[in-house]
Amino acid sequence: MKVLKFIITLLLQVVFFLSIINTIHAKNLSKYQDADKISKYFSGILSFNDNKYANSYDYLRTLEGLEDNHLTYSKLYQYSLINLEKFVEAYRYSKKLEKKGLDSFESNLIIGAFYLKNKRYQNAAKYFKKLNEGSYDQSLEGLLSESLNNWISFKDINNEKAIALIDNINPRFENIKKIQRTFSYCFYGSKLANQEFKKLTINSKTNFARYHFFHANFLYQSGNKKNSIKVIDNSLKMYPGNLILNQLKEDINFQKNAFSNTFDCKNLSHVVAEIFYIVSNALSGQSLYSLSNFYLNLSKYLNPDFASFDALYAENYYMTRNYEKAKKVYKKVKDNGTFYHWHASKQISNILMIEKKEDLAEELLKKAFNIIDDPSIYQIFDYAEFLKNNERYNKSVDYYSKVLSLINKNHYLYPEATDGRGIAYERLGQWKKAEEDLLNSLSVSPDQAYVINYLAYSWIEQGINIEKSLKMLRRANDLKQNDGYIIDSLGWALFKLKNYKEAREYLELAVRIMPSDPIVNDHFADSLWMNDQTIQARYYWNYVLGLEKTESKLKEKIKNKLIFGIK
Repeated sequence: MKVLKFIITLLLQVVFFLSIINTIHAKNLSKYQDADKISKYFSGILSFNDNKYANSYDYLRTLEGLEDNHLTYSKLYQYSLINLEKFVEAYRYSKKLEKKGLDSFESNLIIGAFYLKNKRYQNAAKYFKKLNEGSYDQSLEGLLSESLNNWISFKDINNEKAIALIDNINPRFENIKKIQRTFSYCFYGSKLANQEFKKLTINSKTNFARYHFFHANFLYQSGNKKNSIKVIDNSLKMYPGNLILNQLKEDINFQKNAFSNTFDCKNLSHVVAEIFYIVSNALSGQSLYSLSNFYLNLSKYLNPDFASFDALYAENYYMTRNYEKAKKVYKKVKDNGTFYHWHASKQISNILMIEKKEDLAEELLKKAFNIIDDPSIYQIFDYAEFLKNNERYNKSVDYYSKVLSLINKNHYLYPEATDGRGIAYERLGQWKKAEEDLLNSLSVSPDQAYVINYLAYSWIEQGINIEKSLKMLRRANDLKQNDGYIIDSLGWALFKLKNYKEAREYLELAVRIMPSDPIVNDHFADSLWMNDQTIQARYYWNYVLGLEKTESKLKEKIKNKLIFGIK
């Protein structure tokens, strides 16, 4: 599957590259037919698509002049510059495009942001106005052009007119309109600002957890520390693991001179940085990481003292498997307070585990945990989860137990902690304790499809409660449809009940969903054998023997089945 995905991606990139070459004017084509230049351009595109911006920059900067006939080149180059945080160079290149009459949405955006950063508001307004010359309709570009034009004008109009402009933003972006309305009251120092923050954050349909931070920050900056802490505490009851809120509370309590996230709603650069962040976060959610990083780096440029931006930046690199870059950014994040230190340490440890550096990962997180003076139950739970997920089962049991000693059954962590400890006990061969924990987890939260699956499958493997397991697994399958693990367990329960025909149907579906899983393929082969499809069964057993993930114990069982079949 990975090979197929790579081939498809490569073909798409080749098609994209050929379309680029075809758009270059014929009279200038000879200049770029040089094999070395074509190779550099192709390499630049591939590097950018792989989020390797230093490489794309090195390749693309040698092709000066290509922008005269091919704007896609200039966009890629600008994206590479901004994603390398070469803001001044990006500004100068964008000005160069303007002189050539080749300015684009990106170049005007970069120039406008540069002038905004340097408080040259009239100049910024000129370039933001040019953004409106494109036809973007309901796109993110349309939202940005309208929002930036609005905010740059707010210095010269009153709050009432500002609200009217914000209300004209396309209804598709209703939540972003609400955020901007709230910020406008804060920007103008309105007495209604506190009330508007409350209206925004009590919305039950949308998770505005991030904006609890801005509300608390506003109150603190207004000299109302007591109510600021109150907002944070109430918010943390709903979002106990919220990174930005927890860190703000620590910053306030320790009366730091410089907060981890510095934000002034009367500072245009700070507000626009948050608007860029909203766009970046939306793009990240769509896996458009390079474009997300472009807007995120503009956020960081306009407000460099906001750790939350770097946290998303590191996550984008993590999601694209650019682990060295992710580690580098996470190390920067660690310097922003206890909660950011813990968050970044967890992520770096996860990367080290992926890199097969298990001992180093465990040592790093152990050190990070031990420097926390009074770890919260959430940090203890995080540590237990890390230990369990990385097969340190004995140690994880100790920390899950500590969490459970500090909470009651009504706490939302209870089902997660009992589930986690139950899995650890099962892996340690302590089944009675594992069963008790898994049942306790389901007793307070019965709709956990994966917990149902884990318990039921464990019973099936022990040859007990199979009828009950089948009923539970049918329910789990309803709760979590098209999940390969649950479908495999359901098929295996039917197999154990000698309902081989129906078992085969489910197990075949599981194989389609998880074609590289050794156990799922072994189960399917068993069902084929019991349905008198012995040749096909042997084919799948041989296939399992060739899978890298197949454990030695399973290989021995399969070798016996290849000789003797299933008795």
